[in-house]
Amino acid sequence: MLRPELQQARAVDARHSLALEALLRSGRRLEAVELFEAARALEAPSPDALDALAFYARRLDRHELSNALYRRAAETAQDDAQLWYNLATSERSLGRLAAAAEACNRALALEPQRFGAVLLRSELVRATPEANHVHELQAKLAAEAGSAGRMFLAYALGKELHDLSRYDEAFEAFALGAHTRRRGLRYEVAEDERKLARIQAAYAAQAPSSTAPSSPARHVFIVGLPRSGTTLTERILGGLPGVHSNGETDNFAAALLRSAPAGDGDIFDRCARANGGQVAKTYEALAAPDRRAGTILEKLPMNYLYLGAIARALPEARIVWLRRHPLDSCFAMFRTLFGEAYPFSYDFHDLARYYAAYARLMTHWRATLGERLLAVDYEALVETPAAVAPTLARHCGLPWAEAALEITNNRSASLTASAVQVREPIHGRSAGLWRRYERHLQPLEMHLRSAGVAL
Repeated sequence: MLRPELQQARAVDARHSLALEALLRSGRRLEAVELFEAARALEAPSPDALDALAFYARRLDRHELSNALYRRAAETAQDDAQLWYNLATSERSLGRLAAAAEACNRALALEPQRFGAVLLRSELVRATPEANHVHELQAKLAAEAGSAGRMFLAYALGKELHDLSRYDEAFEAFALGAHTRRRGLRYEVAEDERKLARIQAAYAAQAPSSTAPSSPARHVFIVGLPRSGTTLTERILGGLPGVHSNGETDNFAAALLRSAPAGDGDIFDRCARANGGQVAKTYEALAAPDRRAGTILEKLPMNYLYLGAIARALPEARIVWLRRHPLDSCFAMFRTLFGEAYPFSYDFHDLARYYAAYARLMTHWRATLGERLLAVDYEALVETPAAVAPTLARHCGLPWAEAALEITNNRSASLTASAVQVREPIHGRSAGLWRRYERHLQPLEMHLRSAGVAL
């Protein structure tokens, strides 16, 4: 039932966004859908209202509708660079890369200093000697000394130089971008090391069963560090009949935190004492509010933090862990500009210490979960997908279909850093890429070895 003031509203305003946000945060998705539809039916929305509706349509996994609303907003206010940039990100998520590039160019024509659009433009296509923006990006970097835009420009330049196999110059650009980003963060890797150790300790005494379930999976969790192949794995499994992906959500973490008892102990102890049945019930309501049948994928990489709780609350759940050569894994993160997540990825020392803490936690989960967890090497997946992918399906209790390897036929939206790459056929171009930058990665290798990581 809509609140009275929203029932009487004649136009979309900030109250709708506040109410939608509150409903989604509390897991009341069906009510959020009702409110969204009521807002969409109101009188001629303004461009800003259309933009807000598009944002919440995306939150509700209605990506084509979101795209249509973003387009209406941009075409209604054609001089608004932000609206064209928002449309570009939507087109990219749906794999319409030419349309995304066109919208990006519209944004930059209106506002050349919209640096997020500069980076997106470089990410959408592979630079070639005949078609690239290297000179333009170098000139903008020189002109933007001290500007926050240097971070975006440096990553864009690094990506295009990488495409052109100019690896020494590319590394210099990536390092500039990472340094600029790290300088703006308040982050201590020691705090993350402590948290990962506390998680391991909290679940050390209450190990869940390590027996592999025999029935088809209702829930599959795909975990691993970012840029380790989690999105590719999601696209393959998502191409099998009866499988739906929720993408990257915090559904399980939200269910666990809501079910943690009050009382003594830190949050890690209290989560470890959460009632598994209550966690499962809350999680199912968040993951499948429409009571969708079949197998549900959760692809949030950092769900590796919750594997003990997942195994305890969802006995039938399967866990797929993507792992990658440590130097490839760390460098792939280092050369990616993330949003608010993964603050450890912009400095070699932070990266090595976090990776070591992560490796210790994953060693614990492997010992604890046994056959519940399938470890998949990224290198093997991209080099011999026809051999590895059927094993993935079997682990999840799913019938294998060769068509799932044709990931370009999977038209579902992707909101991850790999949104462009998954529109290509499976390839191994990134496997072993660290060797192209070996000279520059010697400090990273030293830090990893010092942290006890086997290379």
